[in-house]
Parts: sequence; C-alpha cells; structure tokens
Amino acid sequence: MKRSTDRIITSHAGTLQRRDLMAAGVAAAGITDEQFYAMLPAEVEDVVKRQIDIGIDVVNDGEYGKKGGFSNYVQDRLGGIEPLDRDVPPRNVMARDGIDFPGFYSRSPGAFGRLAAGGAVGVGGGTAPRPVNLPVFCTGPITYAGQEAVQRDIKNLKAALAKAGNPNIEAYLPANTVGTIEHWLWNDYYKSQEEYLFALADAMHEEYKAITDAGLILQLDDPDLPDGWQMYPELSIADYRRYAETRVEATNHALRDIPESQIRLHVCWGSFHGPHKNDIGLKDIVDIVLRVKAECVSVEAANPRHEHEWALWEEVKLPEGKSLMPGVVGHATDLIEHPELVAQRLVRYANVIGRENVIAGTDCGLGYRVGHEEIMWAKLDAMVEGARIATKQLWAK
Repeated sequence: MKRSTDRIITSHAGTLQRRDLMAAGVAAAGITDEQFYAMLPAEVEDVVKRQIDIGIDVVNDGEYGKKGGFSNYVQDRLGGIEPLDRDVPPRNVMARDGIDFPGFYSRSPGAFGRLAAGGAVGVGGGTAPRPVNLPVFCTGPITYAGQEAVQRDIKNLKAALAKAGNPNIEAYLPANTVGTIEHWLWNDYYKSQEEYLFALADAMHEEYKAITDAGLILQLDDPDLPDGWQMYPELSIADYRRYAETRVEATNHALRDIPESQIRLHVCWGSFHGPHKNDIGLKDIVDIVLRVKAECVSVEAANPRHEHEWALWEEVKLPEGKSLMPGVVGHATDLIEHPELVAQRLVRYANVIGRENVIAGTDCGLGYRVGHEEIMWAKLDAMVEGARIATKQLWAK
C-alpha cells in the first residue's frame, strides 16, 4: 500500500456516485439492468480518469457498480436471505440523538444523504418509522452469490486503470463489513448472533479475497464500529466495547489469509445529517479499531463533532506499520474547505504521528451526501491542493 514517503498522498473514502447512476435514477430513466451494466465500463473509465486528472493518488470506481447503494448492494450478493413482512425492532443509528432532539427528528428524517427522505431502515428519530421496503431476514445458511458481480467490478476498474496508462496509480474497491451488514439483516436461522456473524464473515471472505487476489486494495467500510453505539441507547461503554470486540473478531476471521498490506479500514459515525451529539468518542474504541487487520485506518476528522480527536494520537501510539487517513474534507457541509485549512489539518496529524504515516482523505464517501456533484469534485480538488501545501511545509524541514 502506498505511503507518504516524499509527499502527502491523497485518496478518499468511497462513493463518488452520481444520482443518475443510483437505483432511483436508473429506474426513473427506464434503464434496464442489461443496459446499465453495458454502459458501466465507460462510466467507470470516466470517474477513474477524473480522479487521476485532479491528482488523487489512490482511486476507485466511484462505487458505480453498486447501483443499489452502500448497504443494498450486498443483498444481491448473499444467499440464504429474503425479505419478509414482519415487524422488527428499530435499528436506528440516530437513536441516542433522537432521544435528545425529538423536535428535530419529528421534522427531519436525519437523512444519510441529500436524496434521502426517510423510509429506510435506520432512518428517523428515537422510534424508527416502518420501512417502506420489507425487512430482510437470514432464513437459511448464509452463502456468497456475488462472484459475477465482484468480478465485474474488478474488470471495470482494472480496464479503466489500463486506459489511464499511469503505472503509479493505486486502486481500491470498498466492501461492507460483517457488523454493518448486520444492521439491516435480521437473523432468523442461526442459533446465536455470534454464529450468525461468523457465517457472514465466511461468506464475505469470498468478496474480500477476490478483490485482493486481483491486486487491488480492499477497503472495509465499517461504520458499525462507531455508529452501533447510537443504535443501542441502553448499553454502557463497557457493554458496547464487548459488542464491538465481537464484530472485530468476526471481521478478522473474514480477513484470514488476506495480506494486511492490502487492507484499508474505513470507520465513520453513520454519516447522517444530524446533530451527532451522542456519537461515541474515538478514545473509547480506538484500541478496538486498531485491532482490525488493516494497514491503513480511515477516520472522520473534518466534521465539527470529531475534528478535535486529532489530539488523541498524542496519547495513542499508531502501531508500527500502520498508516492513518484522516478526513480533511467532509460530507457534513456543502461549504468547500479552503486548501490552507486542509493543509493545517494534515500538518497537525503529521506532527503527531509522522508525515510518512498520513494520507489525505475524506470523512466518508462524498457522493450523494453533498448537494451536487460539482461540490463533491470541488472538495476533492481542495483536498489535493491542501496536500500539496502541506507537503511543502513538511518536506521543507
């Protein structure tokens, strides 16, 4: 995995999706699956080229192939699951905030993106509304059925990289983690939740290994590690740490026989547009996060609820061989971060953990979380420029 050996390198946390390439946009345009997948290679080629052109060092496919979105794409890649018309207890990653801000949540869905308007599992206040779509249950042995889909993602990304003709570009594909899948998938088959988690781990291992066997970086998207805290207001910090530790064990089981040097972990606090007052502090789980078998760790660090946590790294030693990708531009606002501010954030981290251990990143996938694609690209441009400014300061010493 690339490191900042002679300059601050840049990447981002994932989705660069355009609205017209998401499920709703595709359906509205009357595009069939066959038509969508036929047009996909050219779209991936375009988004890869655009990342390279603005100076991003570690690129991806914009998650264009996941037209169902960050969570829903996995439903098409797992066997042993089915939607059922049953009442389910809410799994709401805004639940703690919903208790403190009932007025806000009575007027706002606390959407995960500017397109969202409620109606999805986990969206809403302290008592999540009934999902528009039926809840999904595990009703039989969990299997992986996404071989064709993941190979299509790999093929499209590698073809786009070959077309770009830049041998210095590194590329990654994101994939969901076990704990995050658990958010929307109810267990109605396995005897215990732990047995169920490890069955999910065995299934997702196939996707993870396919990505790394292709020579790509695997980014594990794990908002569950922090955002599960909001979901269970009754848990104490000690209780929640036990919850998180079990899910990290399952994640590491899914990563068995995969080189740590090809794994990047992304954690965030749900990325919903809301107060985030009750987010768990990174200090309470950082040791658990660092147990994940990943060479690079991507964390939120730009939004006003978590920017202060850079100081934690003055006390917590980054393990030898690991790197950190703090978000230096964010999805929580449409304001474009000034490159000088981006540079200040990067220099702050570099002075604490070492410049070679810092990669410039985003708080989460910008995609549909900001108001328009123009803003998304402007934020990435500001990040790249800020990394250049930080490089001049850090390597001038």
